[in-house]
Amino acid sequence: MENYISVHHLCDLYEAKISFFRELDDQGLLEIITLEDSLYLHKDRLHEVDRIIRIHRELNVNIEGVDVVLNLLNRMEKLQAELSRVQSRLRLYEEDF
Repeated sequence: MENYISVHHLCDLYEAKISFFRELDDQGLLEIITLEDSLYLHKDRLHEVDRIIRIHRELNVNIEGVDVVLNLLNRMEKLQAELSRVQSRLRLYEEDF
């Protein structure tokens, strides 16, 4: 239990309704588990919760849109990492000349 946080606590923290977190779970954006008749989220996912809530509130994006935005952000991060690897390899070849 020490690695999990209560969804009710998150509702208080983010001033959100439990239905919001259930919808995130239904959409596959978060994995909420039930322990002893209470809902919990793994603490490792708190960064994602914060990111989801910021996208939802600050950009006024619905849950389906949040899923799209998160997928695009993940793809962009992978492309940036790949670009960094390619640039590093290119520097190695440039040093040989």
